[in-house]
Amino acid sequence: MSNILAFDLGASSGRAIHGKLNNGRIEIEELHRFPNDPVQVGKRLHWDILRLYHEIKQGLLKAKHKGIDLASIGIDSWAVDFGLIASDGSLLGNPYNYRDSLYDGVMERVQEELGADYIFSRTGIQFLPFNTIYQLSAHRENGTAAMQSAEQFLMIPDLLRYFLTGEKYNEFSNATTTQLYNPLTQKWDEELLKKLGLTPSWFGEVLQPGAPAGQLQQTVQEELGLGPIPVYAVAEHDTASAVVAVPAIERSFAYLSCGTWSLLGTEIDQPIMNEEARQLNFTNEGGYGNTYRLLKNIMGLWIIQECRREWERAGQAFTFPELVKLAEEATSFSAFIDPDDAAFLAPGDMPARVCEYCQRTNQPVPQKPGEIVRCVLESLAFKYRYVLELTERLSGQSFNGLHMVGGGIHNHLLCEWTANAIGKPVWAGPAEGSAIGNLAVQWIAQGEFKDIWEARRAIRESFPIAIYEPEQGDRWEEGYAQFLRITGLA
Repeated sequence: MSNILAFDLGASSGRAIHGKLNNGRIEIEELHRFPNDPVQVGKRLHWDILRLYHEIKQGLLKAKHKGIDLASIGIDSWAVDFGLIASDGSLLGNPYNYRDSLYDGVMERVQEELGADYIFSRTGIQFLPFNTIYQLSAHRENGTAAMQSAEQFLMIPDLLRYFLTGEKYNEFSNATTTQLYNPLTQKWDEELLKKLGLTPSWFGEVLQPGAPAGQLQQTVQEELGLGPIPVYAVAEHDTASAVVAVPAIERSFAYLSCGTWSLLGTEIDQPIMNEEARQLNFTNEGGYGNTYRLLKNIMGLWIIQECRREWERAGQAFTFPELVKLAEEATSFSAFIDPDDAAFLAPGDMPARVCEYCQRTNQPVPQKPGEIVRCVLESLAFKYRYVLELTERLSGQSFNGLHMVGGGIHNHLLCEWTANAIGKPVWAGPAEGSAIGNLAVQWIAQGEFKDIWEARRAIRESFPIAIYEPEQGDRWEEGYAQFLRITGLA
């Protein structure tokens, strides 16, 4: 058996997943799960990066206490956020959270200065207000102290890997999300960095997924009582890892990585960086094996998570299954939102924002939690159809259905309604897609699988896949037309 460990960090929680291969079948076990809550300090919103590092060490200890002899470790996380390292190797402050208000309006100023077409032609990346390019520009504009002393830029999984190994590398799939990496030259874009007033030497070497990236350094070995366990650069953007785990049979497939964020797209060999892709605001993020993920970010279950937090603050505590049941009982197609409206990006009173959106678009305003959740879930299903059709148009492909992976597949209503909305089957699974993709890249690097397609076949044979067939086609076609009209996406 080959025992390895995947640390999979999402924007709301993290987990340590033990993976083992047993006669070609993959078995996984969650050893450790922990919250990942942003911390507000004054006006600023940060990640508690040292707590995350502590939890990673707890995951390693739990593996040790269970007698698991680890062959390797990999870390994946959400994208765009970063830490800055000083010349003495120390971290310069807590990393900022991508939802921090410091970044408000910066994307528009940078676009005005450099031109959106110029930025897209060099990076192929979707314009989102929290992309790393705008975060760094905001810190430069505001004279953030860390910018004055920085020697090295490391994204979140690379920073945590640095704490473990002492080695400083960035990784391809995550580097591309910064909107500072040029996929045509396969390097950090020095011209763009210089135009932004950023120092190219900060950004360093970029490793491909599957590359060795050091081993546990001596201090960590001594602290935890472990040996020099190898650490790999996996597909470190969690969506890239999730795409590795898509149990596709055909080379042409569409996927939806569904969790706090929803990311829908397809896997392609070369980035699509034409004017239509820019106008549609699609992105070309790096994937395993020098592939690209032609996709679009959709706000995702973040809206429901924030609603639940707000109701809990008001004394109404709901579990997610309870909210799904209430949504199922609510009236269908009574109101819609565009999940990607800017109103839903920042933390806050999300139920009020959903109601405000419905009010300003002259719709019935949902009153009860079930009505709000139904509005959000139906809107997500329709937004998935909208983006799926754009993906087909841009890529020149036609997809027979949609692979859904990630924790969002536990929401059976969302899976059912997505199948109804797209009028095609939805294949849901595996739920722990990012962690499984993380494990798969490590095993490919070790020669346990010969390539990604052998790994995907093993994933398909190792984990249950739920199939959702579309129903009530006419009603959902009418609902989709209504959604397009109300949101202005028609």
